[in-house]
Amino acid sequence: MHKNTIKITLIFLLMSLIIISYGFTENWHQWRGPNNDGISQETNVPIKWSQTENIKWRLPLPGEGASTPAVWDDKIFLTCADQDDLVLMCISTDGEEQWKQVIAQGNSTKRRGEVNNAAPSPTTDGKYVWAFLGSGDLACYDINGKPVWKTNLEERYGNFSLYFIMSTSPLLYKDRLYIQLIHSNAWLVLALDKMTGNEVWKHERESDARRESEQAYTSPIIYRDSKHEFLVVHGADYVTAHNLKDGSEIWRCGGINSHESYNSAFRLVATPVATDGLIVVPSAKNGPVLGINPSGTGVITDTEFQLWKLQRGTPDVPSPLIHDNLVYLCRENGVLICLDANTGEKLYEKRTHDRRHRSSPVYANGNIYITARDGVVNVIKAGREFEIVATNTIGETIAASPVIANGTLYLRSYDALYAISNEIESKE
Repeated sequence: MHKNTIKITLIFLLMSLIIISYGFTENWHQWRGPNNDGISQETNVPIKWSQTENIKWRLPLPGEGASTPAVWDDKIFLTCADQDDLVLMCISTDGEEQWKQVIAQGNSTKRRGEVNNAAPSPTTDGKYVWAFLGSGDLACYDINGKPVWKTNLEERYGNFSLYFIMSTSPLLYKDRLYIQLIHSNAWLVLALDKMTGNEVWKHERESDARRESEQAYTSPIIYRDSKHEFLVVHGADYVTAHNLKDGSEIWRCGGINSHESYNSAFRLVATPVATDGLIVVPSAKNGPVLGINPSGTGVITDTEFQLWKLQRGTPDVPSPLIHDNLVYLCRENGVLICLDANTGEKLYEKRTHDRRHRSSPVYANGNIYITARDGVVNVIKAGREFEIVATNTIGETIAASPVIANGTLYLRSYDALYAISNEIESKE
């Protein structure tokens, strides 16, 4: 064997050993992680912490926000209020503020301060970062904070009409941003050029929803397998699949808001989640959860493409999680439901913490992280049996979902951003 070949082989083996020793690391570039499903492949993830234990650093934030941070390499991006300003911040993974850009002014809040205009989560590709706000402002910056473009979707597509605040997060996929605007004045699905903000296509989505059920706070996701690739949109009484090229509708499924006992306040907040061969679709207000075969066409309500239906028990705000053929549903009251992903059979229904839950669960290294609004995070052992591994708290209000990136667990409260790690280098 040539000497150079031997040298390259040895370097490769050494790098592999380093990766195995320290655990796989990854970026968390959007609200629900690398594949938009709340799943982390990392192994060296903390399961125990407090306001002092395993805290790598705590950075106070200038104001409130429910948006989940996005992390790429050594940079963290998040939106928040800063008095009357709405800002995008870049924070280093050492806990230092790098830059802050004012995107808009005139913050507003709803539900006694539970949600504000900094509810949608940003997304990044490591070169640029995109942030959307409940005010309709959508902006792109490079990772050094230089403005690239800015627009306002409310001005472009009509005033938002919602009972609360527009909270959908933009979805970055390849060279496009996908955004849904589902409210009482419009049901739109948009594809925008990520480098200009220009419209690539607009799809006007049909619905027979009424009153508050016309409105949604969900976010779009991408479904992918060896045969399919499409956009999934959830809101106004239906879940729909859309062609990525032009937005045309591939299939739609109803059956989540009964026509016989119609609930006109059935606004959808929890976003579907997908795995190969299955899309799990939540609803609202203790309504049903559907397991859908993604290969249908046309109207698939109550057809063979509906694999199973849980009649009651949906999460109202937290989105579902799928891992290892199990579906986890964290209800807003802290009850965790586990289902068999193939049949929809309920395996357990147990309470984790008797407080309001708004964050979506995440999985890492055999555990499910369930976050309550009062700052309590329960770590639940993944599997068919219910077991609480650890209960932790930082004693601050949390609406954002946990983030796991490059060996660190990030928790974003209304007061601060926390970096939590098993390997602490104390930062005063």
